[in-house]
Amino acid sequence: MRILITNDDGINAPGLVVAQEIAAELAGPGGEVWVVAPAFEQSGVAHCISYAHPTMVARLDERRFAAEGSPADCVLAAVYDVMKDAPPDLVLSGVNAGNNSGENTVYSGTVGGAMEAALQGLPAVALSQYFGPAMRDMADPFEPARRHGAAIVRRLLDHADWTSDADFRLFYNVNFPPVPAAEVKGLRVAAQGRRSGPGFGVEPFVAPNGRRYLWVRGTPQDRPATPGSDVALNLEGHVTVTPMRADMTCHASLGSLQKALDG
Repeated sequence: MRILITNDDGINAPGLVVAQEIAAELAGPGGEVWVVAPAFEQSGVAHCISYAHPTMVARLDERRFAAEGSPADCVLAAVYDVMKDAPPDLVLSGVNAGNNSGENTVYSGTVGGAMEAALQGLPAVALSQYFGPAMRDMADPFEPARRHGAAIVRRLLDHADWTSDADFRLFYNVNFPPVPAAEVKGLRVAAQGRRSGPGFGVEPFVAPNGRRYLWVRGTPQDRPATPGSDVALNLEGHVTVTPMRADMTCHASLGSLQKALDG
């Protein structure tokens, strides 16, 4: 098996090492693990592509490349340049430092990389590690993903829907809970939730040169969410997997909207 890894935390991120370990176990002795990851952190870029300027790609080592672009750019670089003669059998995006549950999914470059892979017709899984107070004294904050990641991706490969004949192919968003690996309760399929209260905001500040800037301000990640959703189950200690696709249409509203507009 040939596996491509990308992420949004950058080529030197510790979570990328975890993803490489997961990929190496899945690929086996005869497989190949390729890395095409952003040269610099790209957190929060979602499914952004560098449409208006070129992307430089640098070879750092055998099967290891850094791209000056987003995770989606990295997937495109791999498919159409770095691995063009033999495309990957699987794309893993992550392991992200922090969860991509709930509303975080919408902003996530990790999810964006997996989405682009699915749009290119490739099986793809986004992997993220939820952080929290129970992990404060852990030597390895990625322990749940490191311990359980390969087994969970293998279960997805063996049992999930990987059919490629749909207009928008499925990909899978996996979040590991903020607890030690030994306390993980199991794997649950869950819908994307939303934490209660306001979402992202901005915090103004004045720089030493007198200019005014804005920092994006996050939200507490332990806020309650819809019971049974990815956020709620992660906080209860479960690994969650959410099937996703790039189709953003609210199909349930099509008929009623047409009737309303006709009437």
